[in-house]
Amino acid sequence: MAEADRFNPCATATAAATAGSPQVFPQMERQHGQLRHAGGANPAMPGWAARTWPSAGFAARSGGRTQPSPGRRCRQARTEAVVATGTAAPAAEPGEVALAAIVETGRPVPPGVHAEMSGVIAFQGVPGAYSDLACRSAYPGFTTLPCPSFEAAIAAVHEGRAELAMLPCENSLAGRVPDIHRMLPSSGLFVVGEHYQRVEHCLLANKGATLSGIRRAHSHPVALGQVLNLLREMKLEPVIEADTAGAAKLLAETDSLEDAAIASSLAGEIYGLEILARNVEDAAHNTTRFYVMSKQPQPLPPKTAQAVTTFVFRVRNIPAALYKALGGFATNGVNMTKLESYMLDGHFTATQFLCDVDGHPEQPELRRALEELEFFSKEMRVLGTYAAHPYRFGRPAEAD
Repeated sequence: MAEADRFNPCATATAAATAGSPQVFPQMERQHGQLRHAGGANPAMPGWAARTWPSAGFAARSGGRTQPSPGRRCRQARTEAVVATGTAAPAAEPGEVALAAIVETGRPVPPGVHAEMSGVIAFQGVPGAYSDLACRSAYPGFTTLPCPSFEAAIAAVHEGRAELAMLPCENSLAGRVPDIHRMLPSSGLFVVGEHYQRVEHCLLANKGATLSGIRRAHSHPVALGQVLNLLREMKLEPVIEADTAGAAKLLAETDSLEDAAIASSLAGEIYGLEILARNVEDAAHNTTRFYVMSKQPQPLPPKTAQAVTTFVFRVRNIPAALYKALGGFATNGVNMTKLESYMLDGHFTATQFLCDVDGHPEQPELRRALEELEFFSKEMRVLGTYAAHPYRFGRPAEAD
């Protein structure tokens, strides 16, 4: 902790909250309320040159009881310090308040949107979809906006009909979600957070139906592939539908007692269906990861210990280009948690990579790795830096 921070109650509280995690800080200088990297601007990432951290007064919820926001706790701590010492504490830095909120809530909130405020979050699918469930789990105070496609969900944010979009990027069983990696770079949105949602399939049916009377199971093909044991044991005929919640909606519009849907309990609740069986998925670890997207990036303090940075890059079409581009991450000790490749414009020689790495771009190790990557790349762009979800550190994913 810096010498000045010894007399800063907010900095002390934040340091205590993040104690035990390795932290590395670049040399910073403060000018007119801004944090400016002492090394100057990086032409590939102009956001490195200067960035203002907005204050955040999000409320943290614990056990159903609303707790004082981090900003209020900072003010209370400063008042107590003044009473105890008779000396005025230094002014709170916006980054300190923002980091305190992230540490306590683990919930990404874009500029101007507070966790306790009501807002709108868009998702692809119909009401009751697992993306809808993820939105409600991550942002319980928000209204969910169903959209017919990923493109429509992205457009809803651009048009101002939603503050956020919840887009699935990968599943622990099915792998990456098609097209998301292609749309992210050109979406014009920023990744401001991540969410992990446990997928708990239910066997849903109309009122009056029984397990022994069910003959067919309707759902998305991926969901049907995740309940093969159920289909085999009950000798059910799988029927492919556009999505899980859509299957539940279609079933509710019929009077059939021989058809069932594989979907979430939320879908059953929305469409008035009965749950004949819960957790019918073959694998208990079935979990989907989502990117939380916003029209504006969420400034994250460089001293955030558990941060994730998402970026895309294209290497030059020369021998060992990828090896050289990624070498900086190894030599600087930066952990890469995701690396995906895909073709651009149908050309087999034009390959773009989507990456997730641990760390903040303004931390020395990651800064050096990205500079080396930029040197060997044809194009490189950071899509967002955000607080890592607690699921990465052993906490269970949100359940239905």
